[in-house]
Amino acid sequence: MAENFKRSYRFAYLSSLYITIILTLLVSVFLYIQEQLNFLFVIGFSVLCYGVAFLIIQYRVQKFIYRRVRKIYDDIEMLDMDTRGESPVTTDMRTLIKEVEKFAQKRKTEIETLKIREDYRKEFMGNVSHELKTPLFTVQGYVLTLLDGAKNDPVILDKYLNRANKGVERLIYIVKDLDMITKLEVGDLNLNYTNFDIVELVQSVFDLFEMKAAKKNIALTFDMNYQTPILVHADKERIQQVLSNLIVNSIKYGKEDGTTEVSIENLIRNKVIIRVTDNGEGIAQAHIPRLFERFYRVDKSGSRKEGGSGLGLAIVKHIIEAHHERIYVESDYRIGSEFSFTLEKVKKFPVVDVSTKTT
Repeated sequence: MAENFKRSYRFAYLSSLYITIILTLLVSVFLYIQEQLNFLFVIGFSVLCYGVAFLIIQYRVQKFIYRRVRKIYDDIEMLDMDTRGESPVTTDMRTLIKEVEKFAQKRKTEIETLKIREDYRKEFMGNVSHELKTPLFTVQGYVLTLLDGAKNDPVILDKYLNRANKGVERLIYIVKDLDMITKLEVGDLNLNYTNFDIVELVQSVFDLFEMKAAKKNIALTFDMNYQTPILVHADKERIQQVLSNLIVNSIKYGKEDGTTEVSIENLIRNKVIIRVTDNGEGIAQAHIPRLFERFYRVDKSGSRKEGGSGLGLAIVKHIIEAHHERIYVESDYRIGSEFSFTLEKVKKFPVVDVSTKTT
């Protein structure tokens, strides 16, 4: 608790003034009735009355009110360690009320934040439990079936072991994504910045998922024919992961015979923006603010017609933010979606033609 004491004379000033005015008026009326009114006496009485009243009231404020005000300060500082020793004790009620209101508002905001985090924690734990228990129960079911005697049939043994292996692979996939997103959130994942051609990287991702898109007859294409390379400065491996997640999502939720289109546009301040657009299911506006949360589902039924860990968009967001860039999403339900993110473009320096340089 701060020992310095900020004296406030406001209360004593006003109280003494009120008492002096009242007593002076009473004495003046009394002297006037007695026909002994003397202005010099009245003025002297006023000054003396004001001085005596001020000293008494100020002393009582410091001795009586100060003890109670200091206890309030002690209680506040005990709950708010950040303000310890910053402000002196004051007996000014207006200042004290403001400080108490400020403290109460701060605590209210913290409580509301804690409630939001608690709700998020509960939802997150429920989602993690749901994501893990599905492959766990699947693996357990196949193993128990084999232990009950199905292992004696070579065909069933091979079939069930392969299915159990897929369940284990899904568990490993989820754990790896959880580990990566944790590292991204705590800033423990180092980025390896290099200069690379973003057009070439997009094309390599197209080639990687060409077969997957062909199953739904979805065309993976650019918005135009990029004749020259577009060099960006970023972690190539991580940006490939971003593009892969966005393109895979567009294929998963795209409609049959649809299109996934990538465009690359120049922005101001040496930036480019990469857009991944599809004409698939689209996303309702109510879901967009929470779209990048871990395990958040647009489909609340919890069905998993498509694979994945449920962490793809969360990882995408953290990778882009780790580059100090931004990601955007626009979507119209049943029309399509567009995910876009910015990257730093490699600065082009003027090339000096040495053949024309004079010596």
